[in-house]
Parts: sequence; structure tokens; C-alpha cells
Amino acid sequence: TPSALAMKLTNLASLDDSLDRTGLRNASQADREIWAEMQDDWTGVADEIQKALSRLSIPHSNGAEAEHDEIAPIGEDVLRATKTRRGQSLFREAVLSAYDFRCCISGLAEPRLLVASHIVPWRDDPAHRLNPTNGLCLSVLHDRAFDRGLITFDEAFRLVLSPQLTVRDDEFVRTAFTSFVGKPISIPAKFAPDTALLAYHRERIFLA
Repeated sequence: TPSALAMKLTNLASLDDSLDRTGLRNASQADREIWAEMQDDWTGVADEIQKALSRLSIPHSNGAEAEHDEIAPIGEDVLRATKTRRGQSLFREAVLSAYDFRCCISGLAEPRLLVASHIVPWRDDPAHRLNPTNGLCLSVLHDRAFDRGLITFDEAFRLVLSPQLTVRDDEFVRTAFTSFVGKPISIPAKFAPDTALLAYHRERIFLA
């Protein structure tokens, strides 16, 4: 029933350290096991959500695209098979909502220009592909720079610029990047960025 579902969600919420739920003490051992399983397997959680949405006939953008490829005349459109990332849209929704749909660097609040940026790239760590703490809400510009290693964040979540981005005297770079150097990003109450994953980005991706 709706009330039983609400109670179950309340029990699970009492286990979430990022929420102020100190007055709730109804979680059972089974609830604790469910919560632990969810935290340890983000990919499995996303898969179960997708299955539930399918059973409810709710359209979602996670499903794989139909494979089709054909030769078309020059200048005409052609439909090609593409590889999709299952669970990516759920990851995006979780990350952007955690940051209140604002870029954590600039504060930009236009959803069409925001990206749920992976700290450790999708290809590098399958275990964290759908983990919201492996995500940052960034503008498309800052996402591209972060992905290419042109910016990163220090242990205090402050923006650090690669020397490769400042090699030219560019006014736009000063406005869009240099003006934010040394300033801490906005940290959400839910799904704050994992410091170990940010360290990976500094050590393996950032162009020092």
C-alpha cells in the first residue's frame, strides 16, 4: 500500500547519514542489509530501477537503441547503430538534482547546459559508473575541461587550473576559468564528491 511504501522509505532514510533523520529508529536488520546492498552496487540499483520503470510502462532513456545501419546517398540522413550507456540518465538525474541543477563551479542554472560529469571516467572504473558520488554537476564547458584534464580540484574542493590552459593570454579563459581558481565548489548535502575519486582525477587525468 502507499502507506507501507512510505514507511519503508522512511526506514531507509533513517540509515542515510547525509539526511537529518535522527528521530527515526524503525529500521530493521533487513532494511540495513538492503541499504548496504544499494550502497555497494550502484549498477545493480540502476538496473532494478530500469526494470521497475519498464514494468510500469514508464518511458526512460536508458534502454539500448535498436541496431540499424545502411548506406545512404551523400547529403542524406542515415540511421546508424550506437552504443548507449545503460543507467546514464539515472546517474544524470541523481547528480543534477543533488546539486540543485546548478553548476558547482559557476552556478549556471540552465539544465540544457549542465552535465553530470564523471570524476573517474566511465571507461576506467565500472564499479563507479553509476555511483552519484563519482559525479559533479558542471556546465558543458567546465565538463569538457575537466574531462580533458585541464582543470581539477584539490583536497579542499578548490578549482585548480592546468598550465596548458593558461599558456595563452586569453580573456575568455580568465573569465570562465581563472576567476574561479582557488575557490571551493558548491558541495551538495546528498552525494558529495568522493575524495578518493577526486584524488584519482588529480593523479591520473589532470595535466599538471
